[in-house]
Amino acid sequence: MDIDAIAAAAEQADGAAPLDEATWLTLRHHPDRVTRWELEQAFALLVGAELSLVVHPEARRHGLGGELLAEVLAAYDGELRAWSHGDHPGAAALARHHGFDRVRELWVMRRPGSLPLAEVPALDGVTIRGFEPGDEAELIRVNAAAFAAHPEQGAMDAANLAERMSQEWFDPAGLLVAVDGDRMLGFHWTKRHSPELGEVYVVGIDPAAQGRGLGKALTLAGLHHLADGGAREVLLYVESDNAPAIAVYSGLGFGHAAHDTHVMYRRG
Repeated sequence: MDIDAIAAAAEQADGAAPLDEATWLTLRHHPDRVTRWELEQAFALLVGAELSLVVHPEARRHGLGGELLAEVLAAYDGELRAWSHGDHPGAAALARHHGFDRVRELWVMRRPGSLPLAEVPALDGVTIRGFEPGDEAELIRVNAAAFAAHPEQGAMDAANLAERMSQEWFDPAGLLVAVDGDRMLGFHWTKRHSPELGEVYVVGIDPAAQGRGLGKALTLAGLHHLADGGAREVLLYVESDNAPAIAVYSGLGFGHAAHDTHVMYRRG
């Protein structure tokens, strides 16, 4: 059983990767934190209370998903959370049958590179530049403050930051920070999936610096960085109920299609 091969086949068939970045990082760097259930054409992974269950497209509709989930539920007594990347109908049916509730939706919004980009507005006392060695502590501080209520992003520490920066796609020039003297006010971490596809990976603003136009300025700076590198499309992820953020991104040319929705289910 090859997790990489099954995940790759599922992504090709469904148009969305079945495992998120946090799960892949844990598999690569902390395999002892992952509980596994494996069949020849399917697998389930448990990281904390986060469950991932993937069946090879050629082996679907034969009960493998239900078989694996029954094994997980028999072995684990506690709250479980599971993402369906792409809001797959098979996942919805499996969730209903096993008592999972639909509790969260994450939108993928996309912006075609053919749209014109506004200039980055100048902000008094603020410099926007690429990440430099020595910025780590301020980046972690701003991230923790900006995402204090966010279950995944807000927990980033020095070790997790180093793991992300060790990925092949990491480019210091694409991690844009807004500074006022020695103090970081916000950041926009961009990501390139390929020369043609970029991502607004994370935009974080220190709550103490909100109201100064940093979010729009940093987002535009990152979009210019990606466009200058040849990106023909840029995507981002946003909570479906985050109306202010959706309004900002819509104003910058991002749109959302119904199929570009990731759903979290919870049980217990």
